[in-house]
Amino acid sequence: MRLLPYNKKMKIYERLIACRDEGYRDFQSKLVPNIPKEKILGVRTPDLRKIAKEIKGTDESEAFLRELPHEYYEENLVHFFLIAMIRDFDECVKAVEEFLPYVDCWPVCDQASPGVFAKYHEKLLPFVRKWIASEHVYTARFGIRMLMNEYLGEDFDQEYLELVSNVKGEDYYIRMMVAWYFATALAKRYDESVIYIRERRLEPWTHRKAIQKAIESYRVSDEHKEYLKSLRR
Repeated sequence: MRLLPYNKKMKIYERLIACRDEGYRDFQSKLVPNIPKEKILGVRTPDLRKIAKEIKGTDESEAFLRELPHEYYEENLVHFFLIAMIRDFDECVKAVEEFLPYVDCWPVCDQASPGVFAKYHEKLLPFVRKWIASEHVYTARFGIRMLMNEYLGEDFDQEYLELVSNVKGEDYYIRMMVAWYFATALAKRYDESVIYIRERRLEPWTHRKAIQKAIESYRVSDEHKEYLKSLRR
């Protein structure tokens, strides 16, 4: 019973091997130091997306999505790219929940955004809350990123700023995501989010990083940048 899924999975591995670049592998391994170099093949993102598009909706794809955990970094990226293309909300969120426990680095966490989520904010929100509350670093990071991507527009609520500001911890990738969220909020929801900077409601490192990223953003006005600079210390 295992032979069919395994063989189909191997076809994806063969596709990846055909696109590998040893130089890019060396570069990529420096960006994801928590992943052993031998687990990185060295395949560029456009090739990964192309593979995902080519196998989307096929038996090969369905078998691959069932085969967890994967062995290689790029397999995880292809997996999330496939999930991001699922058009049925319930099917998509189920696939996300099944995969998140296996996400083990920031690029896999950050590169895929399911398009169907934009149409179902009300249904998505309970999942986002659950993900943010997770003790698994990359599940929490993904939850914060979804809140950033989907809920700083028309469906924004001041409560979401409080939700993210309450995320604490020493993990670099969580703190960076909180900073990224607030930097984006300062660009899109300045009046509501600047209160958290002015009143220093974030942890010191996150506070400074959020300001830094906001100052670097072209979406934040020069006037706002000057004020933020005064709050760095």
